[in-house]
Amino acid sequence: MIIDEKERLRLGNRIIMITIILNVMLTILKVGAGYLGNSTATIADGLHSASDIITSAGVILGMLLASKPKDEKHQYGHEKAESIAGFLLAMALTFTGLKIGYESFRIMIRGNFIVPELYTAFIAAISIAIKEYQFRITAAAAKTLNSNAMMGDAWHHRSDALSSVAALLGILGARMGYVFLDPLAGAVVSLIVAKIGIELLLTGIDELMDGALDEEHMNVIYNKIKDIDGIGCVTEIRGRKHGSKAYVDVKICVDPHISVYKGHNIGEEVEELVKTNIENIKDVIVHIDPCTRELEVRKPCKTCSK
Repeated sequence: MIIDEKERLRLGNRIIMITIILNVMLTILKVGAGYLGNSTATIADGLHSASDIITSAGVILGMLLASKPKDEKHQYGHEKAESIAGFLLAMALTFTGLKIGYESFRIMIRGNFIVPELYTAFIAAISIAIKEYQFRITAAAAKTLNSNAMMGDAWHHRSDALSSVAALLGILGARMGYVFLDPLAGAVVSLIVAKIGIELLLTGIDELMDGALDEEHMNVIYNKIKDIDGIGCVTEIRGRKHGSKAYVDVKICVDPHISVYKGHNIGEEVEELVKTNIENIKDVIVHIDPCTRELEVRKPCKTCSK
């Protein structure tokens, strides 16, 4: 499904604004209830929701910059602005997890256990439902828009839902007399959040370093290209990520005696095939060589072998 940049930005902004409004409400509700109800897990959960507001705003900014057309200083476009936003979001998510863990372990070591009020459990239950809803709508939009930054934001919401689950269990456990369960729940939350953050961080690094496209899918495309009439062999095919877009380079060899016009048409057929088989492709460069035995390095050449 092809979506133009204006529609992509509109859809992304609409989903993120919904999540920001919900997160502002949850932050006020959870932090306030946590302080009044003596629940460390609820306070930690509320701070997690507050971090969601910041990261969601960062995603909007990244998508806005990524939608800008290419210019003299950025001749390949601005799509990597979204990759940078996703990378920073992952760092924020990891830091949030570590901070929650630090505060929870400090309470357990000091032994400052306080039984939380029962209403904090209801707040945690409400948060679980809302955060799961946020995860689902954001993840669906991220898949549609091929946005790693939005997918990171979605998992930020899912980690918040999981932290609310842990908070709920900790509160109920503390109410039953196991007072250590409330800060222990905060520590469990921290591990969940940090793990997701590190995974997204590694994905962001790969994207910023022009990570390769899926090898299996590229092999399928290679087999389709080499069967195009007039192509002797495909000497090289490679693709790289560029934010939400992708670039592909293909080297083929053709009969050296055909006309430039025919060679050009073959190149255009290759370009069209690649664009049809890879979503969100931004550009395809096809390099055409004359088929000679010197080019036959690894792949058998239909033209050279005649």
